[in-house]
Amino acid sequence: MREKAVALKYDKEVDAAPKVTAKGEGFKAESIIKIAKLHDIPIKKDEDLVEMLSNIELDREIPPEMYGAIVEVFRFVYKATKKEE
Repeated sequence: MREKAVALKYDKEVDAAPKVTAKGEGFKAESIIKIAKLHDIPIKKDEDLVEMLSNIELDREIPPEMYGAIVEVFRFVYKATKKEE
């Protein structure tokens, strides 16, 4: 199975919800992961969530029915970045 990745962005001043800013599989997924690592962006591995997010068009906000899953991502990011401080 080829690796998949999805990148999210959320600017609470501009966006109502997080947006899918990059997605792909194989080489593209590897590039997304490499860029995240280069910029010390936390990476959460969740194949089911990646599969769902892959169905969202680029630069589109995630739908309300996915908010619960995205809350878990933001908890993970918060904990990961909090430890680094």
